[in-house]
Amino acid sequence: MSLTSFSFPTRTLFGPRALRELPAQLSRLGVHRPLVVTDDGFANTPAFASMREVLDGAIPGAWELFCGVHPNPVEDDVHKPAALFCERHCDGVIAIGGGSPLDAGKASRLLVKRPGFDLTKFYDEPDWSGLAPFIAIPTTAGTGSEVGRSSVITLDATRRKSVIFHPELLAKLVILDPELTVGLPPKLTAATGADALTHCIESYTCPAFHPMCDGIALEGVRLIIDALPRAYRDGSDVDARGKMLVAASMGAVAFQKDLGVVHSLAHPLSTLCGMHHGLANALCLVAGMKFCASRKPGLYRRVGVACGLDVLGVSDTEADHRTVAFISDFLAKLGLNTRLRDHGVQPALIDALVGQAVDDPCHKTNAVPVTAADFRDLYNAVM
Repeated sequence: MSLTSFSFPTRTLFGPRALRELPAQLSRLGVHRPLVVTDDGFANTPAFASMREVLDGAIPGAWELFCGVHPNPVEDDVHKPAALFCERHCDGVIAIGGGSPLDAGKASRLLVKRPGFDLTKFYDEPDWSGLAPFIAIPTTAGTGSEVGRSSVITLDATRRKSVIFHPELLAKLVILDPELTVGLPPKLTAATGADALTHCIESYTCPAFHPMCDGIALEGVRLIIDALPRAYRDGSDVDARGKMLVAASMGAVAFQKDLGVVHSLAHPLSTLCGMHHGLANALCLVAGMKFCASRKPGLYRRVGVACGLDVLGVSDTEADHRTVAFISDFLAKLGLNTRLRDHGVQPALIDALVGQAVDDPCHKTNAVPVTAADFRDLYNAVM
């Protein structure tokens, strides 16, 4: 058995109106002039207005705002908030919104510590201690970036999504307030929820030894199967919204084990086609599960149990079949049974997609090996 490490350190405040605790938590962390990082769309929402009200009531005129993060963050989304942080003498970062502003805000602290640093050389620098305090407030239930030690950024030099990972990137505080997610539209609720579901399924089936992550992933599946349809049907269901926030964080905790083929299929769809990451995962999930099950029967039996299925007294093949069929139907009921071509992806892009998928690290920890030919077949299957 090889040496591994288990770590679940993120301090998290959960519950309706948890946002009201933000001023006290800023004081606890010694943050007096925070930079808020988000995207332009979120800056016009009632959820952002709630945060503005909280900050203006506690530290009027003593916080700054960067709201230019792209839907799939690019390098500029790290450079610009870092420059603003330094220019306005900020002392902490609050990232609020979906996974993109959370990733950008998290990584911006690297360039606060080392202005002008070349992010392609991130792993050549061993010391990232002393980063500015970071508070993460997710308003979608999908990426789990709030509890992650990494940011996914498309770098200028490579034009590909790059994972920037370091334990120092971890948030000092996560605020999970379901009231901030009630305005999330059904389609986005479904796509982000499918992202969380994919995290849980792929992390559970990743062959790395991490039984604590396995338990978290399976409970995450159970919560999502219960809560996502309710949140999709009724955005004001605070119980469902809260359970989805927790499940999304659980999925991200679980995938410290790593992920699999579905994410390697999805990442190029975002980079080359601008597709929402959760939607890309949703469109590729069933095909990825069928591929893995065909080569490793019985892989999804316990996932099926977490979905509430009767799969204990059947063959491995039947257990997989029932589980994959359930997930397919589950996604269809959320409107996530479309094809890549329905979202503007052209067959002519398959060569480029395969090229990036092969280089993506996620499939290196897939339940079974994946070749370039396999990626081509999988893209064709969902095209």
